[in-house]
Amino acid sequence: MDKRFWGIILVIILIFSGVIFFTNKKDDTTNANPTNHVTGGNSKNVTLIEYGDYQCPACGSYYPVVKQVVAKYKNDIKFQFRNLPLSQIHPNAFAGARAAEAAALQNKFWEMHDKLYDEQNVWSSASKPNDYFNGYAEELGLNVAQFKTDFASSKVNASINADIAAFNKTGAAAATPTFFLDGKRIDTNADLATFSKQIDAAIKAKSQE
Repeated sequence: MDKRFWGIILVIILIFSGVIFFTNKKDDTTNANPTNHVTGGNSKNVTLIEYGDYQCPACGSYYPVVKQVVAKYKNDIKFQFRNLPLSQIHPNAFAGARAAEAAALQNKFWEMHDKLYDEQNVWSSASKPNDYFNGYAEELGLNVAQFKTDFASSKVNASINADIAAFNKTGAAAATPTFFLDGKRIDTNADLATFSKQIDAAIKAKSQE
């Protein structure tokens, strides 16, 4: 057998190996489920979902109000947060989502979620936001080395992309924050009274089913 024959065999092997590699890589990212970060007793069987962007100024404005809503209805509803980083206008947004999801792998999602919004004005315009995220991880008592590894992992990346895919299936325009109350998109002002009116109506409707 001449060298040309073995060269053809080598090319075939390399192509086959490449197909396997990229197929497996695709599976790592496309088979992920959307995140499931929830809080609340949910005795009334009503769910409020926020799709948010950690760098988004509007999300930062809604954040303290949402905390009031969650506190007021902590026994009645379930509140869920999902990622919708608008990377084209918020270049650090995806990194912020990575920080939250990496913290989630050490059971500190809500602590990092709150830290990112509390410190939004600090890290959002930074050229190296990771330095801040690593500092927050240390403050929260995380294993920082593990946090850094998870932050850069395909698992975290896939979780965020799964949230984005779930949002896209709703057909809503990509804007943050976007809220869904029992599966229906709602428009609400950043005040407790407006949220309360809509949640109370959802609770009443659920009780009459």
